[in-house]
Amino acid sequence: MTLLVISPDYASHLLPLATLATAWRDRGERVVVATGPATAGIVDAFGFERRDLRLGRGSNPGVIAAGDQPPDEGDSLRGFFRATAEGALATLRYQARERLTDLMWDPVGRARATARIVEELAPEHVLVDHLAFSARLGLLGAGTAHGDVVLGHPSALPVGAEVYGVPPAWPSAFDPDPGGLEELRRLCRTVSERFSDEWNRAASVLDPAHHAVDDAFAEHGPLVLYNYPSELVDDDRRRLLPPHRFLGSARRSEPADAEVEAWLAHGRRFVYVSFGSFLSVRGDVLARIADALRALGWTAAIATGSTDAAELGDLPRDWLVRGYLPQVRLLGEAAAAVTHGGNNSVTEAIGSGVPLVVLPFSTDQFAGAAAVEAAGFGVVLDPNTATAQELADALRRVMDPPADARGRLDAVAAGQAARPGPEVAFDALTA
Repeated sequence: MTLLVISPDYASHLLPLATLATAWRDRGERVVVATGPATAGIVDAFGFERRDLRLGRGSNPGVIAAGDQPPDEGDSLRGFFRATAEGALATLRYQARERLTDLMWDPVGRARATARIVEELAPEHVLVDHLAFSARLGLLGAGTAHGDVVLGHPSALPVGAEVYGVPPAWPSAFDPDPGGLEELRRLCRTVSERFSDEWNRAASVLDPAHHAVDDAFAEHGPLVLYNYPSELVDDDRRRLLPPHRFLGSARRSEPADAEVEAWLAHGRRFVYVSFGSFLSVRGDVLARIADALRALGWTAAIATGSTDAAELGDLPRDWLVRGYLPQVRLLGEAAAAVTHGGNNSVTEAIGSGVPLVVLPFSTDQFAGAAAVEAAGFGVVLDPNTATAQELADALRRVMDPPADARGRLDAVAAGQAARPGPEVAFDALTA
């Protein structure tokens, strides 16, 4: 049996997809990953085969820097980083304008390249990142059954009256201007229309019998796999979803790290802090978090990413601060975590029973933060306005959550441990 995994050349996308594929690998099945060259090391570390498939302009092997990207992508990233400092609506508007080039890069060429790989391998099963739109065009055009994996908040696949790029819910710390929100909605509708036109044009080249779709962002494969805990999805939205499974999380195994293990052996109660591979560039916010933790006198493990650790000020001797840290391992021991609200961070924390302080910056992070807040699994603050004192207050609240929230969070973690995401994916595709 052969499983084909199709991923953009970004570590944050490939890591959960590769983790799902371990259910096939551990049964002795063949796993082939089609992705770009930047993440080849990740493919090798999982013990998988690789086929070269570039699905976009940029790449990210783990920590991203604008200077490491092609000129157009580097300029786009720098614009994005500037927008995050202006606030939620400015960031979402910027991302909406960038969306056509971000998501539909050489759609016909990439679709045909995907189809060639499928023809060569003849895989029994296929897992594809939902945001790999050009690859999904190739799969749909060839009639190849596949698991369509939504790695972000479920609203990354809009349902009902949702518009791609507009958060369907906001956490209480955000009160977007109604006029600005309506402007964002109009912009995102325009982007959806143009994106759908591009999708339909590419699909018609691939298959002249293609029937045009109204909203390509809402298109999906025959089975949608949400890399997300079902406990964070309300019943009203659940009723609108296509055929699907909730995977909970895709918590990966990580290589042993001697320094981390020695640090953990001291048995300190600590807070884990990470803004992922992109938003770690916001050293100003990381510095405020460090100020809050110093004021509390608490121990921290901080993944600084692309921020120089010197920006965080004087670091206590008992803190663990590095550019990259094994997130899943540390979440397994942390008492609380501070995150930008990325899907991997949220799902891996909840899968480990760790309450969160969420500081969302962009895309679906606002909806994800609202879901965490509604479930009582964390506190949400605006990263651009939260003071060190407000961050310290939020950390106190999540470090020792109310008993009912603690019990529900522990129950979610226990359920995922009993039935991990890779096993749910395997059963869904092989049923």
